[in-house]
Amino acid sequence: MKQLGNLVEDRWIEGTGEGTTLYNAINGAPVALTSTDGIDIQAMYDYARSNGGHALRKMTFQERGIMLKKLALHLHSIKNKFYIVSAETGATKTDSWIDIEGGIGNLFANASLRRKLPDTSFAVDGDFIPLSKEGTFGGHHILVPKEGVAVHINAYNFPIWGMLEKIAVNLLAGVPAIVKPATVTSFLTEYMVREIHASGILPKGALQLVCGSARDLLDFVDERDVVTFTGSASTGQALKVHPRIIEHSVPFNLEADSLNAAILGTDAGPGTPEFDLFVKEIRNEMTVKCGQKCTAVRRIMVPEQHIDAFQERLISQLSKVVIGDPSSEGVRMGSLVGQAQREDVRAQIAILKEESEILFGSPEGVDVRGADSEKGAFMSPILMRVTNVDTAIKVHEVEAFGPVSTIMPYRTVAEAVDLSKKGRGSLCCSITTHDPEVATEFVRNAACMHGRILVLDRECAKESTGHGSPLPLLVHGGPGRAGGGEEMGGLRGIRHYMQRTAIQGHPSMLTAITEQYQPGSVQPESAPHVFRKHFEELNIGDTVTTAKHTVTEADITNFANVSGDNFYAHVDETSLEGTIFEQRVAHGYFVLSKAAGLFVEPKKGPVLLNYGIEECRFTKPVYPGATIGVRLTVKEKISQERREPEDVAKGIVKYLVDVYDETGETVAIATILTMVKRLDQTPD
Repeated sequence: MKQLGNLVEDRWIEGTGEGTTLYNAINGAPVALTSTDGIDIQAMYDYARSNGGHALRKMTFQERGIMLKKLALHLHSIKNKFYIVSAETGATKTDSWIDIEGGIGNLFANASLRRKLPDTSFAVDGDFIPLSKEGTFGGHHILVPKEGVAVHINAYNFPIWGMLEKIAVNLLAGVPAIVKPATVTSFLTEYMVREIHASGILPKGALQLVCGSARDLLDFVDERDVVTFTGSASTGQALKVHPRIIEHSVPFNLEADSLNAAILGTDAGPGTPEFDLFVKEIRNEMTVKCGQKCTAVRRIMVPEQHIDAFQERLISQLSKVVIGDPSSEGVRMGSLVGQAQREDVRAQIAILKEESEILFGSPEGVDVRGADSEKGAFMSPILMRVTNVDTAIKVHEVEAFGPVSTIMPYRTVAEAVDLSKKGRGSLCCSITTHDPEVATEFVRNAACMHGRILVLDRECAKESTGHGSPLPLLVHGGPGRAGGGEEMGGLRGIRHYMQRTAIQGHPSMLTAITEQYQPGSVQPESAPHVFRKHFEELNIGDTVTTAKHTVTEADITNFANVSGDNFYAHVDETSLEGTIFEQRVAHGYFVLSKAAGLFVEPKKGPVLLNYGIEECRFTKPVYPGATIGVRLTVKEKISQERREPEDVAKGIVKYLVDVYDETGETVAIATILTMVKRLDQTPD
């Protein structure tokens, strides 16, 4: 039998002792043996901090993002390998697609975030804050990578997605990871980590793996580290009060299974597209991954006038679902991950039956195709219905983590909100409605107890990712029972692995520290003009002070004719009574256009193109007779990778455009982006 390895430091080590036998969820055959006995956990922490973390912190966000992209491309190129192993967890091809390609998609999505981040190893958070009258003292915030380890303790239902959605974020932030997958499906996680390790794409020590008992995994965490846990609320709460977590104030993100709700809107009766969508959504939520999703629908809330019709339609759909070996033709639902999990689900169903009746399915047996229902961990979809919604308690407290959902009626949207809140905090919720008033009432009142709410209707159904799909650029987590944490969420997730620190000083000093120009910093005059310099030759703060232009009424009239902007304040002086304007005012976009005419160096040079405007404000009216000038300052530089070997080597330069008048006051301010050629065109 195969012995799973633990990736310790840069070596694969098999644990000693008897270990734990892992089984194929479809046929019950032994798959692998795993053990963590004899593994030096402290050495893993030391290696991650001294090697993996050091290497990652030396890389910029751009380099880390490119690293994630390379890893995603590599894993995608060999994805079929993982499907073969995934089938042994009881997953169908659709289930595996969510786990494997969904996980790889997380790598791609986080890699793309590099475009929103600087070409540094740290990030600036927010804006400069002036703290003095004369402008010689101010403050800012920076985000630097934590110098510890991201410790991920993952659930069994998504052995690949659960790992990749977490490490994508900590690696982009510059922090190494130790991953502890749930033992029962760790053979799939281990298989992928072996491929990652063999690729050599990640620095040594950036990713380590523990397969088997967690043992003393948390005994070595300290104030430098971050711990995340996905799984049952009771286990997560026990880990959260680990003495080391408390003693060292270690950030702990808990994502717990929750009693997620799906609501059919009062407008979405039989015959509407929304009714059909709702039936399909619930069927999928009950059968995909055999209902083993932390986001799966456990409570189904239907207007009392539609509940019988919904119940009949859903039962009809569930009766058509073929269960069995995923390799058999026509099978659409696989098994639970193991026999122990099936027994646990049966026990929870028994509790739910105290307040609910079973409408469809049996927890005791099921007909399967291409397999033995007892050797494999198979279970029928179980649809239940609350007998008295006003007194039911257990349906809002007990979760059967399998293909089990319970229907309950409601009378008003307000009652649906109250029922959804009885779950005491959920990862996600959905409402299927085509009525904006119903959606608005529900979402605004229910959002406080849910981490995510899907509003599903005919307009978005074709492209909707569905009730149960967390997305890398949206937060995943929820209040209360769901753990009170947040994962992913794009840039929000990255901040979880970084230390936010307030910095204070002279603007010039803050500019040097942040590598971004801060208002009030020195602005040395550039020679030659900044548009004559290549990317490497530009320094933060380099400034061009332009010639000046006196605005005339002819300028305003001509710009109105060219642009077609004949807003009264620009062209009709008789209409200004009661406005803030004293006379005809120049168009803001004329001021910006004229500024460009003043600061642009027209001759061909390293500037390849204008990339856009990031922000722009017009701060003071410009009247005929006003004289404007521009200070153009290098604000920030962001390197760009070549997409193809023959591409021109280049970077993005952000310029601060400060347009001022004869009094010295700023009349317009903007940030423009230019694409600038590198001096070094050596192939990567």
